[in-house]
Amino acid sequence: MASKTINITVKIWRQKNAEAKGQFETYPLKDISTDSSFLEMLDVLNEQLVGEGKEPVAFDHDCREGICGMCSLFINGRAHGPDDLVTTCQLHMRKFKDGETVTIEPWRVGSFPIIKDLVVNRNAYEQIMQAGGFVSINTGGIPDANAIPIPKDDADEAMDAAACIGCGACVATCKNSSAMLFVSAKVSQLALLPQGKVEAKQRALNMVAKMDELGFGNCSNTGACEMECPKGITLAHIARLNREFLMANVKN
Repeated sequence: MASKTINITVKIWRQKNAEAKGQFETYPLKDISTDSSFLEMLDVLNEQLVGEGKEPVAFDHDCREGICGMCSLFINGRAHGPDDLVTTCQLHMRKFKDGETVTIEPWRVGSFPIIKDLVVNRNAYEQIMQAGGFVSINTGGIPDANAIPIPKDDADEAMDAAACIGCGACVATCKNSSAMLFVSAKVSQLALLPQGKVEAKQRALNMVAKMDELGFGNCSNTGACEMECPKGITLAHIARLNREFLMANVKN
């Protein structure tokens, strides 16, 4: 059975570099398969632009399997587009209607400056991870899988937190540009495990301090971050981060 095709118009943000003034440009696209992914649609657009002797649109991507978190786009005003629990590369064109105009923008966050077109610099996340998102203590050789007993509920919750791919949708969606959901997920995945407890106090203090230093906003618990997270990271992790941070300050 042949796949259905649609004709759409894309209204897309173009910006030559970080210093240049950007603007929206509009391009018509015909016969886009509804089975194709959103990034495959952008590939078609770029092939069309190259064929017309124009510069292709710069956009970020890597695995195209919902793992790397690089395909960070606002699509019709929503992070990752009009679907739930998916990244942009997992969004399919069947979510759009024939004749629709699709508006595509990069993240609009001061801590994620635009590099070019739809590509933003998310180095701020890397700096937060470098501040404490790791275990540096010597844990010896590789233990057997069950050598360190961990309650199943804790292990499951730690794995849920570790599902965060650092895409930035939470920050881009938050009215305050808060990175609390990202930071809390990275704190939770280690705070729940014995290996992570040794450095728990300093980890919470350092990561929150770096988040504040980089200009991310405060959390006001509106829940927008949780609603748009492609991996379903919940506000419960923010509550845990707050507890870890408060306990660290009390001990100090």
